[in-house]
Amino acid sequence: MNRTRTLATRLVHSASPHIERAVVAPIFQTANYLQDDAQTYAGVRYLRLSNSPQHLALHAKLASIEESEAALSFASGMAAISTALLALLVPGDHVLVQASTYGGTATLLGEDLRSLGISHTEVDAARPETWPAALRPTTRVFYVEGISNPLMEVPDLPAVRDFARAHGLVSMIDNTFVSPVNFTPIPFGFDLVLHSATKYLNGHSDLVAGVAAGGAALIERLAHRQNHLGGSLDPNSAFLLDRGLKTLHLRMARHNETAERLARALAEHPAIASVRYPGLPSDPAYARARSVFSGFGGMLAFRVRTALAAERFLAAVRIPLHAASLGGVESLVVRPSRSSHLGLEPALREAKGITDALIRVSVGVEDADELIADFRQALDQAEG
Repeated sequence: MNRTRTLATRLVHSASPHIERAVVAPIFQTANYLQDDAQTYAGVRYLRLSNSPQHLALHAKLASIEESEAALSFASGMAAISTALLALLVPGDHVLVQASTYGGTATLLGEDLRSLGISHTEVDAARPETWPAALRPTTRVFYVEGISNPLMEVPDLPAVRDFARAHGLVSMIDNTFVSPVNFTPIPFGFDLVLHSATKYLNGHSDLVAGVAAGGAALIERLAHRQNHLGGSLDPNSAFLLDRGLKTLHLRMARHNETAERLARALAEHPAIASVRYPGLPSDPAYARARSVFSGFGGMLAFRVRTALAAERFLAAVRIPLHAASLGGVESLVVRPSRSSHLGLEPALREAKGITDALIRVSVGVEDADELIADFRQALDQAEG
């Protein structure tokens, strides 16, 4: 891994194999390879084992970007999260988890892992003084999100790192909302970083993929479990992800700038009950985010006063698309209560603050002035 180059340069040039002198690596659309004298099962060349030339180059680039010893790609972000947890936990183990997480993660912990005898306790990730009471002798993992989905909360990340080290826990962070442009958790001291690469890493809303990066021994454990669960990335998506990574630094700069401008404009509009964006000085997470992140990302959330006003806003807005997911070049608006967190029981959604009046925004790369004007006119109509 070459860390002497800047991130922008590594995103373009690291781990580029130039096979047959090609500037862009070709797609290896083959499931298997000619047999050699592999000494281990993982050494057998087979697509499910994520060891095609394309995968190996992609993993090397991801490790370079994350400044980790190793990295691994997956068929989706949830494949990365579930494989990582299943690789590290056995029946009887316990997880500390940030109280506000992506709905898929919450359901995985609350249903699937619970059915396997793996328990969890939700904690306020911004209040370290409350964590010791939640700790058990069987606790193995502390799981947080760099910026939470969809409430935009930021944990006390130095405290999470230190607490995990002090108690022998594996510290895991889903860094999807932040991106490695704004924060690299591995050199900061986290053990494992996860991404839904569907989002910012790819950036074009045309693939589904996941990523994990960390120490070589830890990634080897994940790869062993992935070999059995089968959540490997297909060759075409690996090609597209490598392509998308090359412009990540350019896209994130625009996402950071436009999202901050939009958040400031929304905070001044009378139809808005509240705005959550960690780049706003008024945001409860601002001090924590500013101390760790170099940028605040392209995601924000706001509340209007009623569910009806939210429906009117979504019907009136013209530039953003009303769709789930995030991190693409196009702006998206969605109600998490009707998308990412629809799988949670209504009472639990309400308790977490994920109401029908909450709207999540993925800010794209459109003209900022046009985008702000469009939000203003839609909010004006929502009030009526």
